[in-house]
Amino acid sequence: MRHGKKFNHLGRKSAHRKALLRNLAIALIEHKRINTTLAKAKALRGFIEPLVTKSKTNTMHSRRVVFSYLQNKDAIKELFGPIAGKVADRPGGYVRIIKTGFRRSDASEMAMIEFVDFNEVYNVGVDEKSSGKRKRRRRGGSGKGKEAAVAETVEEVVEEVEEEVEETVEEVADVVEEVAEDAADAAEEVVDEVTESDEETTASPEEEKKEE
Repeated sequence: MRHGKKFNHLGRKSAHRKALLRNLAIALIEHKRINTTLAKAKALRGFIEPLVTKSKTNTMHSRRVVFSYLQNKDAIKELFGPIAGKVADRPGGYVRIIKTGFRRSDASEMAMIEFVDFNEVYNVGVDEKSSGKRKRRRRGGSGKGKEAAVAETVEEVVEEVEEEVEETVEEVADVVEEVAEDAADAAEEVVDEVTESDEETTASPEEEKKEE
């Protein structure tokens, strides 16, 4: 039973798995970037990052501990030399995994694993930012800045309210003009009807007298 065994066995026995991770770590140290499956890349990250942390202290004990994992003198020389100098200021997270799609043969998910500090394309903006001095800011911030921000927001709100009021006043004026025009037209129609009815009433008695 595999109770509590939460790491990925990669379909191999323990000796085969250790040999695989050792060879992948040596290849990554030598070439600084390799392509493999995503599962192997994630397993390799957990294997090599403690060794890189160990390489920051260049002592005989650290070299022997790392050599017990890698069993390769050239890899030890490279790890404790250029790589240790590059990652000296980095507090962990030495490698980066980038997914590269799926393999055509068996559709396995592939990935590229590389050392973060050896990718010049990704680190162009980061180096420029880190070269300048970093300013520390308090969480509360200065009171003047808050007051200025509040004043700006209040002015913006007042301007928006004034614009809305002007728009509503113009709309109301247009509606009032339309209602007044409609009322005037209706009054003219009523006057015309009244005059016509008066003419008809005055004309009817005269017609009766003529008939008699």
